Amino acid sequence: MLSPQIRALVKATAPVLKTHGVALTRHFYARMFEHNPELKHIFNQGHQAGGQQQHALAGAVTAYAEHIDDPSVLMPVVTRIVHKHVSLGIRPEHYAIVGKHLLASIREVLGEAATDELVDAWAAAYGQLADLLIAEEARLYAESAGKPGGWTGWRAFRVVGKQPESAEITSFYLAPADGGAVPAYQPGQYVSVRVYVPELGLMQPRQYSLSDAPGQDRLRISVKREAAGAQTPAGRVSNALHDRLEEGGVLDVAPPQGDFHLKQDGDAPVVLLSGGVGLTPMVSMLNHLVKTNDARQIRFVHGCRNRSVHAMKDHVNRIAAERGNVQKAVFYEEIAHDDQPGRDYDHAGRVDLHAIRDNAIVPGADYYLCGPAPFMQAQRAALLELGVAADRIHAEAFGTGGAPA
Repeated sequence: MLSPQIRALVKATAPVLKTHGVALTRHFYARMFEHNPELKHIFNQGHQAGGQQQHALAGAVTAYAEHIDDPSVLMPVVTRIVHKHVSLGIRPEHYAIVGKHLLASIREVLGEAATDELVDAWAAAYGQLADLLIAEEARLYAESAGKPGGWTGWRAFRVVGKQPESAEITSFYLAPADGGAVPAYQPGQYVSVRVYVPELGLMQPRQYSLSDAPGQDRLRISVKREAAGAQTPAGRVSNALHDRLEEGGVLDVAPPQGDFHLKQDGDAPVVLLSGGVGLTPMVSMLNHLVKTNDARQIRFVHGCRNRSVHAMKDHVNRIAAERGNVQKAVFYEEIAHDDQPGRDYDHAGRVDLHAIRDNAIVPGADYYLCGPAPFMQAQRAALLELGVAADRIHAEAFGTGGAPA
């Protein structure tokens, strides 16, 4: 337990961190990669270049300072971080390296304000947090290794199928190269994969949702090719997978992880809400419900730009046609002259839960959301406005805090 004096010192830095947190974390990462360049292989360098990781860490450090009196408030965030760390192979020895550079960065960025007393307080606070994360990660590592077909770290998987799903999304079917079994996982979870990126001279990891039901002899990920934007470069890993990974190729894969998954301990109706490539964990959930002949009411609500980027359309249409307990609602932002309602889309515009409330809002349902941050924020707000309890809304965002594509 931290002493009241240590907690007070750490908590007092929260206002400073709100102002200078990003400068601190930017300095921290630069310092750590200079002294320990081997860690570049673990961290997403795209998020480093874009600043997402620095902002995410600054927010986490500030939140820890604010809630140092009761860190249990942060357990949902801690749980998500632990799953992410295990998917990337973070080990106890990494915490000593991170701690050394974090404390040094506090001194170097805050200057005279970083007294010995303050740095010592942060050292104790960091040690407490590291012990918590290490213990939770050890539990997940043991759980992953103890499953039939389970493992920890990286395992070679062979591409046994490659299937375009839309103009942007391609599915990769992956089987263990060692001929062993595939472990069970929860519908909605993700895996980390890593590839060599010649432009960086580094192995780079990324997380992709598993897009099919568990209980098979292979895994499936469905990857969106990330094109260059006005302010962002093209996704190096997603483009490498699309352009260079063919059937017969081998890919490093980490065990399934993630705290966003289908609840299977009840009979509550299920509403699956997705935007763009966010449909991948939703299809995993849908396929599992169908495979297990689950009789509960299921709603599949999806939004995308147009028909060319609408992945897995025929698959979902077939399930909705064959299963009386499954209803779908697809929104297109752009309608082509030959698009057919019911076949291609059901509604024009962006996903509007108010417009389909009679079908999408089901009493006692659990609601699962996945997609870009603005989509997630809009749908969560709409659900709350429509009377859905907050504890019935389960969300996964692709990005530094979730399962980025």
